[in-house]
Amino acid sequence: QVQLVESGGGLVQPGGSLILSCVASGSIFRSNTMGWYRQAPGKQRELVARITSSGSINYADFVKGRSTISRDNAKTSVFLHMNSLKPEDTAVYYCNLLMLFREYWGKGTLVTVSS
Repeated sequence: QVQLVESGGGLVQPGGSLILSCVASGSIFRSNTMGWYRQAPGKQRELVARITSSGSINYADFVKGRSTISRDNAKTSVFLHMNSLKPEDTAVYYCNLLMLFREYWGKGTLVTVSS
């Protein structure tokens, strides 16, 4: 059974930074795509960033230039380093794993950007 566990959320001031981490466990094939989505209250879940096992990366326009996604060599962990955080970045951030045409989700970690 595949499980994703996120960590690193919390309260941060506008302009601050944080790093989100996600660890996948279970039967993980090295060929996969891992990424981060977010969902703000009253809004749909949206892609933040994703990275394939070959290193191809996509960023949503709203985080380009202030976020970096990376992953470990074992292809079981993914990280999102976010800078210059804004109040509108407040959301639950979910880790996502796409593997063998199936999607897996973590339970999410709350990021609150507020002074």
